[in-house]
Amino acid sequence: MISMLGVLIGTGALIVVLSVFNGFESLVISLYNSFDPDLKISITEGKSFIPDSAKIGSIRQMEGITAVSLTLEENALIKYHDKQFIATIKGVDESFVKVSGVDTMMAEARQEETSKQLTGETKKQLKFELTSGDTDFAVVGGGIAYNLQLNMGDFFSQLDIYAPRKDAGSLNHPEEAFNRKFISPSGIFAIQQEFDSKYILVPLRFAREMLNDENHISAIEIAIAKNADVDEIKNKLEQLLGPQYKIQSRFEQHALLYRIMKSEKWAVFLILAFILLIATFNVVGSLTMLIIEKKKDIAVFYSMGADPGLVRKIFFAEGLMITFTGAVLGLITGGVICFIQQHYGVIQLGNSGSFVVDAYPVEMKLKDFFSVFITVFLIGSFASWYPAKKLVERKINLDPISVDE
Repeated sequence: MISMLGVLIGTGALIVVLSVFNGFESLVISLYNSFDPDLKISITEGKSFIPDSAKIGSIRQMEGITAVSLTLEENALIKYHDKQFIATIKGVDESFVKVSGVDTMMAEARQEETSKQLTGETKKQLKFELTSGDTDFAVVGGGIAYNLQLNMGDFFSQLDIYAPRKDAGSLNHPEEAFNRKFISPSGIFAIQQEFDSKYILVPLRFAREMLNDENHISAIEIAIAKNADVDEIKNKLEQLLGPQYKIQSRFEQHALLYRIMKSEKWAVFLILAFILLIATFNVVGSLTMLIIEKKKDIAVFYSMGADPGLVRKIFFAEGLMITFTGAVLGLITGGVICFIQQHYGVIQLGNSGSFVVDAYPVEMKLKDFFSVFITVFLIGSFASWYPAKKLVERKINLDPISVDE
């Protein structure tokens, strides 16, 4: 029972930890997906390029593509009252909300829009607004808003934006080296720190006026249909645009982050597997004590004609039963714990309101259960085979059993 309990705890711990890692991974990916497009087209050399209207038309008509958005980015100095912050203004067109989910990540807005009445209650949804007629607005990242001490209730104060002029000849006259424009903030988005402390979203026309550039863009952002093959569409785009353009999927846009998350998960898996290996020494100890206890029974078996192979199989099967029972019960225990956490959020992260989620996120995957079971069973098989083989061989030359015995 003690040996089986050790295998059970180790197996359950592996399932719980891997499921929590899956939960955090999915959470981080969902946050990045709220801002990043499915595919992003940028120039291989340089920061911006002049889009080919004919090729953009071909991209819009390509099967599997649901939306195409043109964006323009540039660093700028943002001032609000006596506060200032260096950020990236990102000019986006009206299709941007179709290629990203930033409109669902609004933390604060000056206006609200009413969603549909579904359950008898009318819920309020924060409105993502960049234009209203001829008036332009800015949606500010939460980190920038914090540093600027942005007050959404102040309808009379605007953001003062300074962007460098490309044709500036000298910095001796700063007023001539920068373009300056004012814009009112309409809301604050909160996704995660990398975006919240970097971007201010503005209309594309405002960004172009700000930079005195009516033709260039920084990227073409594309939304893909759910059932479409991203790799196939990417290959078609590469053939259409040529080598001078770089086409990145969501994974490629943050390749380092994804690799780190995968390596962290499997590093923890190996550490816990090593702990499980130590726990299976209980199986070795149990079989060792069992073989010593059954010394007389082994001698009886030999005297009845049993060969060492049969005796080894008996104790090996005993070890496999301990491992198998512990592994199955551990998978069930880990699954139950994850299910409870997934639906009820029993274990909280603490500091309520400081994180995106209140409880540890959990996501169970079938391949994790399979991988853990195979790992536990292989470790348990070795732990059962070694004492069954070595110790039984030592008991072959037993002393003859007396009649009284």
